[in-house]
Amino acid sequence: MKRRDFLRKTGLGAGALAAGGAGGLVAGCAPGGAAAGAGPGPALAGAPAVHTAGSGPDVVVVGAGAFGGWTALNLQEMGARVTLVDLYGPGNSRSTSGDETRGVRTSYPGRELWTTWAARSIERWKAFDEEFAASMGGDLFFTTGDLIFRDTGVGFIEQVREIWDFASVPYEVLTPDETRYRWPQINIEGMTDILYEPGAGVVRARAACQRVASLLEQRGGQVRTGRAALGRSEGGRLLDITLNGDSGNRIEADRFVLALGPWFATTFQDVMEGLIRIPMGNVIYYGTPPGDESFSFPNVPSWNFAGVTGWPAIPPDHRGFRVRASGQVGEDPDTSNRWVPEAGLERPRTILAERFPAMADQPVVETRACHYETSSTREWLIDRHPEFSNTWFAGGGSAEGFKFGPMIGELVASRVLENGRFADLDAEFRIPPMSER
Repeated sequence: MKRRDFLRKTGLGAGALAAGGAGGLVAGCAPGGAAAGAGPGPALAGAPAVHTAGSGPDVVVVGAGAFGGWTALNLQEMGARVTLVDLYGPGNSRSTSGDETRGVRTSYPGRELWTTWAARSIERWKAFDEEFAASMGGDLFFTTGDLIFRDTGVGFIEQVREIWDFASVPYEVLTPDETRYRWPQINIEGMTDILYEPGAGVVRARAACQRVASLLEQRGGQVRTGRAALGRSEGGRLLDITLNGDSGNRIEADRFVLALGPWFATTFQDVMEGLIRIPMGNVIYYGTPPGDESFSFPNVPSWNFAGVTGWPAIPPDHRGFRVRASGQVGEDPDTSNRWVPEAGLERPRTILAERFPAMADQPVVETRACHYETSSTREWLIDRHPEFSNTWFAGGGSAEGFKFGPMIGELVASRVLENGRFADLDAEFRIPPMSER
């Protein structure tokens, strides 16, 4: 979305984030506040107006990742009766959102909506923890801060500063000497331009997906495991889905949401032709030196050198010091081998030796490989099924979707229930015609 269009549709400008705040987990999150839609809805965090088994429409959500899980929870909070279906269960190892951790930052040059919503999502992650961490297994979000290193202030650095200034995201411009003083465990040789986003953080991703699904169940929703397929239809409306190919195992509903992630490429090949790619990203977790806490939270931030990112070991899971610096080809999220090949370990090890020398010889303790879906539009895809008016697609996370889950969930739920809360964004995130892919 171009900046002028973004400003016109959302009414946002400099200072909007500071003025808007978190607004609760669900309430008041239409861009530009209540004027942008139908006004705030019931807040999930810290508010008495909580729905359980609603009296609204029956909705089936297929896919329990970041988009599907948060959509299901928001639908329930808006009064719908929700069934969440996932092929392998929330937080499973085949899913895009099933890794142990995911970073949450706002540094998206030229992406006003992404930057603004990432900042709002951070507040929502915090609010979610404030409400549920004590009773549901501890914090999900850890405020690590995020460091960006480059050897020039031209290009990415200046573009990030521009978007942060636009959205009033707090940040620091650091000198190399100050950076060495604060984080001596990082070798920044050759890095002249350094930005620090103190509010950025890391989420326990697998645990988050499972917690959202558990909360849905606690509040009266249903979570089912199985392979969903479109079932009967009538008059341009889908009537039900089947599970595991069993025509006797149907789930009927008034409305449906398909949040399939990389499974879009194999399930809806005609609709998604030329629109979705499903590469795989590799993540390596390295054991931290015994007795040395300098590579664990809160003693080092997440970090971004050109082409490689990572962050500290995060409690309470302590999976290790995380590095992402490689990927591989995969064609089918059901059958792709998630094992990171030996060649995929070479560059991460080089990065450790160069930038984190005390980690250079530490062992690999875990690896993760996950499919993610990237859209040719570089935008999320939130649109109706071309044949069924009561069925919606929600995807296109493009390896960045997890952090936006709390915001995307409300956007999708609002579209499905047609409550007008995001009316000014109704034309956005549509599936483009074949000629525009």
